[in-house]
Amino acid sequence: MSEFIMKILEFFSGLGYFGIMLGLMIEIIPSEFVLGYGGFLIGKGDLNFFLATVFGVVGGTIAQLFLYWAGYFGGRPFLLKYGKYILIKEKQIDMAEKWFEKYGVGVIFSARFIPVVRHAISIPAGIAKMSWAKFTLYTVAALIPWTVLFLYLGMVLGSNWKDIKEKAAPIVLPVMILAFVIAAVYFFWKKRRTPPIVTVPRKNKD
Repeated sequence: MSEFIMKILEFFSGLGYFGIMLGLMIEIIPSEFVLGYGGFLIGKGDLNFFLATVFGVVGGTIAQLFLYWAGYFGGRPFLLKYGKYILIKEKQIDMAEKWFEKYGVGVIFSARFIPVVRHAISIPAGIAKMSWAKFTLYTVAALIPWTVLFLYLGMVLGSNWKDIKEKAAPIVLPVMILAFVIAAVYFFWKKRRTPPIVTVPRKNKD
């Protein structure tokens, strides 16, 4: 891990719980490392697990709301122009839009566990003017297990927390597969609930 990232993490650690929240809000470092380092601090006794989870979920949710509102008010052209400044690429936006169009609003939960679309999925939700309350609910529901997992792994790994991505891989992979299954089930359930469009023939007036 670069010295630059370590300096940022050390700066965040000086802010305590707000450091975790800020680190996840601005997302200049992958959330896995911010939470892993937070878990390391929990293991040292510097932070409380419950409070770190709360602040982590709040920070992660705010970060996604930024993208949601950017999509809501700015639309795709705005994100294509300025997305690079928040590490969002056109490829991510394209893939997220395809997922959202195919699986609907339920994908806001499942996509949080899948690379590439994990952050960008908030953008098409905003563009589609998805309900703010529903978006927030699905986002929080997904961020809770994600936050708990990486805080716990960081705590268990201790001084080896820098290896968190490698250590988490055997756990994240089945979660990703489960997320795919959930998205597919939601899609088919929604499709079955949608009534077919019945075309009523128009009568010709003589």
